[in-house]
Amino acid sequence: MPRLLIPLLLLVLASPAGALQLIVWDRDFQTKVGYGERDGGRFDVQLVPRHNGPVVVLFSQTDEEFRRGTFPALLSRYNGFLRGGQLIIELPGNDDLTLSKFLATFRLSVSVQSTGQTLSLPGLKGAGPDNIKIKNR
Repeated sequence: MPRLLIPLLLLVLASPAGALQLIVWDRDFQTKVGYGERDGGRFDVQLVPRHNGPVVVLFSQTDEEFRRGTFPALLSRYNGFLRGGQLIIELPGNDDLTLSKFLATFRLSVSVQSTGQTLSLPGLKGAGPDNIKIKNR
């Protein structure tokens, strides 16, 4: 039995666990314009396509991801721009990367979906039971 337990434990530790998340706000923290969550090796993102301008991108790791060092160089906050449904991350040192290129450094592929007027943000309470209304700009 112990021989089987060790490979099983290693398999569990090697598999992706938890859910890295991001929330994208306008620069004034008035409107949420994006949300994303890790699903295995893919990062699913919803962005409001009509918002153009500066944004703040907030990443949140689970305690387990943080303890393991799954995303060791990831900061919790980045400035960026949202243009035509594409999120650009401003890195320290004046480098700009698309969200896809940025998350590729963490071995994550990105799936971006445009949202309509409503952006569903799990776990947040606001305008509706599970929905936050998005202003047009």
